Amino acid sequence: MTGHMLHVPELLGMEIPSSGCLSSLSEMQLSATQLLAHALLCTGYFLNVFASSVPSGIVDVGYAKYLGNISFPNTAAYLGIPYAEPPLGEQRFRNAAPLNTTRVREETGDAIVNATQYPEFCIQGTTGAGDAGGAGSEDCLKVNIYAPTGAKQGDNLPVLVYIHGGGYVYGNPANWPFDHWVHQSPNVVIVSVYYRLDSFGFLSHPAFQNDSSLGDLNAGFNDQTQALKWIKQYIGAFGGNPSKVTINGQSAGASSVELHLVAKGNEQLFSGAIAQSVFRTPVPSPAVQEPLFNFYAAHVGCESGSLAAQLACLRNASVSALARAQDAASYNFTGAYNAFHPVLDGKILTEFPTISILDGNYHDVPLIVGSTTNETLANGDTITSALKTYFPALTQADLNEFLEQYPAQDFASETLRLQIATGEPSVRCARSIMGKSAAKLSQAFTYRYNTPNPTSNSTLVAHSAENWMMFLGTNTGFNGTTTFTPMTPSEDAFAAELIAYWLSFVQSGNPNTFKLSHSPVWPEYSAGSFNRIVLQEGSATASGSWTEEEPQSESERCEFAASKVEHEQD
Repeated sequence: MTGHMLHVPELLGMEIPSSGCLSSLSEMQLSATQLLAHALLCTGYFLNVFASSVPSGIVDVGYAKYLGNISFPNTAAYLGIPYAEPPLGEQRFRNAAPLNTTRVREETGDAIVNATQYPEFCIQGTTGAGDAGGAGSEDCLKVNIYAPTGAKQGDNLPVLVYIHGGGYVYGNPANWPFDHWVHQSPNVVIVSVYYRLDSFGFLSHPAFQNDSSLGDLNAGFNDQTQALKWIKQYIGAFGGNPSKVTINGQSAGASSVELHLVAKGNEQLFSGAIAQSVFRTPVPSPAVQEPLFNFYAAHVGCESGSLAAQLACLRNASVSALARAQDAASYNFTGAYNAFHPVLDGKILTEFPTISILDGNYHDVPLIVGSTTNETLANGDTITSALKTYFPALTQADLNEFLEQYPAQDFASETLRLQIATGEPSVRCARSIMGKSAAKLSQAFTYRYNTPNPTSNSTLVAHSAENWMMFLGTNTGFNGTTTFTPMTPSEDAFAAELIAYWLSFVQSGNPNTFKLSHSPVWPEYSAGSFNRIVLQEGSATASGSWTEEEPQSESERCEFAASKVEHEQD
């Protein structure tokens, strides 16, 4: 397969089947370009272009009325709805204030607000591949809502809230549209959340802990919480049930899910969780990140004077100056402590997440957690250098113990050894650690995703491979961009299987209740029976997924990694 960037002029006037959006792309023989146009139109990528011809019903949330799009005959999309006050000017680097609904009501009056276009995404950081960040807007605290057409107050449909990944550095929810999810299962409401990224969302200084007049720690994480609070109050207007909300994230989004599970004060905001590829890197103390703050401020030209003066300077700086500084920091500071990520704030995030999980100090909700088969973020490193990057507090003695867990003779090649020895402690062991703990309190279901991204030119099932399948052939690029590759009938069928499992869990807390009839039963992960599903592409008519028991060697290695949690972090 080869990627194809389709431009708007190429779509205009293109003949799409008169039957509209198909439930399966295999239902008709279309050209590759028609398939692409079909998927783009039907998943919402070009709703902006065609919005005027396909308006949806109007939703009244009490303080404003929103007009969305009909993206499938049974699916409406309401895009770019604010959930908090814009974090501009003096509000930069602070927790966002709750949405001032009085202001919105006065500004809109009785007018209908157009919610037919994706909003500007939050300011992006560099991906580390030579690109420059800085695209987007600070006025980005918004949600996209996908609901069945005609859904209304009192329908009490279960709700899925999606938190995107991207290392807390980049990501654009428009690249992960959910129209086709609701089209497949028109009895759920799905919300995707925009939250501040990189330095705009996670600038830290130890003084913030005791003096919030200076700034707030974890502003980007607080954005997610503000979104959940808005959803709890207003999702009913879109037909959703505020008491039945499942949070779902991948990569940094999955790490956010883990943080919401252990966060103080987030009770009653959600009732289920799905965590795809949790990145287990440390959540450091703010003091550890002070050198990063100093570098950033100096690079902007704000290193002089008191801390209050430096922050005033940073708040007056241009977005482009801050974007250049955060990009420079990403290349000059490496390792888990030296990035703009969540930190322990002593109030909401009070201890390392793995410790809270092991001790059972987290919100007791049903859980799906898993990772890809070949998950690792190491690239050409040695085992010890990669682990030291992920977990800077590890001593040489600790590193030697890790090496003993992965003896060379147990692996077919040094490459495989590197992949597993770095991938398990940093990502894959979250499946075992979180699964075993959740199984003691509630229900847990774990998975191993085992189908490569077909555009990767690799047989390895790498980090985020499932995103390509779940979102109909999308690969995210720099500064909020996306490339799209049409799917084959078997890929289309596999995507439907994945979506059915996920939305079954959203509806019932169990991925089996509304699974596809040909899909295998997903076993519960429980003490003495650490079984999981292996999610794999089959054919257009048959599932390729199966179940397996978690290998004892993997389980033991992950128990070792969990035992080192207090050595992994300062």
